[in-house]
Amino acid sequence: MRVIITGGSGLIGTALSAELAGAGHEVIILSRNPDKASRGLRSGIRAERWDGRTADGWGPLADGAGVIVNLAGESIAGDNPVSGRWTAERKRAIRDSRVNAGQAVVAAVRAAKQKPAVVQASAVGYYGPHGDEVVTEDTPAGSDFLSKVCVDWEASTAEVTALGARRAVARTGILLSPDGGALPPLRLVTNLGGAGPMGSGRQYWAWIHMADEIAALRYLVESSASGPYNLCAPNPVTNGEFMKTLARVMHRPSFLPTPAFALRLMAGELADSLFLTGQRPAPKRLEEEKFGFKFPVLEPALRDLMK
Repeated sequence: MRVIITGGSGLIGTALSAELAGAGHEVIILSRNPDKASRGLRSGIRAERWDGRTADGWGPLADGAGVIVNLAGESIAGDNPVSGRWTAERKRAIRDSRVNAGQAVVAAVRAAKQKPAVVQASAVGYYGPHGDEVVTEDTPAGSDFLSKVCVDWEASTAEVTALGARRAVARTGILLSPDGGALPPLRLVTNLGGAGPMGSGRQYWAWIHMADEIAALRYLVESSASGPYNLCAPNPVTNGEFMKTLARVMHRPSFLPTPAFALRLMAGELADSLFLTGQRPAPKRLEEEKFGFKFPVLEPALRDLMK
């Protein structure tokens, strides 16, 4: 099966491309710089040029493809949460990059005679802050900035269902990988002895091991799944529990809290959305469909990632 991945050179896209190619699929990643993206690609993966906004050039590849996986979008936090403050310009870039990519996917599906399915990326931030309330795929969207971004992101490809294409939506939690995302900066903080709770520490962090993220995305690609799926481990923990567990795994102390005001001083509005509030989502649909999590519990997941 031919699988086209927007954002295929990012953290998730790189791992997913390798997984799908290893399973025998033909994988095409879309990149603004295909020459650079092509370096080191394993057999079965190739890069094609796109501008991040339209289906020009790559669109005909969608005809007869099995699935388009739409992962493209500006980083929410940037390279560093502190330097990634949400100015009005940055907020616009975060939203527009996602909406433009989704519209390009719709254009490609619309032009295709044989319609590919679409797996649309999103995040558990869709639900907004919910305290310790368990949320499922049936819970309505929140109203904060990240929620609105997720709503628009998901809506950007909603039209493909009216065109006759299957569409699944992957609402991912905090991705744990040694190669990027949340874990490297958290490890640095822990090494420096700052592995205490952030703010109250009572906010829930919905996390997922990279291996389970990729396995779940592969399931959405290869199955007949449609609609929203929460991609997070079945055992979310509070921020305080997360930091204490990380410190234990790293054999470091965990007693120095980071006050909410200090995080807000450093990162502004981003601090509330990424650190000080959270959700307690359950991967209800994956569990109903008997998806097997390899790392359902945090401490074994962290120990595996620290190898």
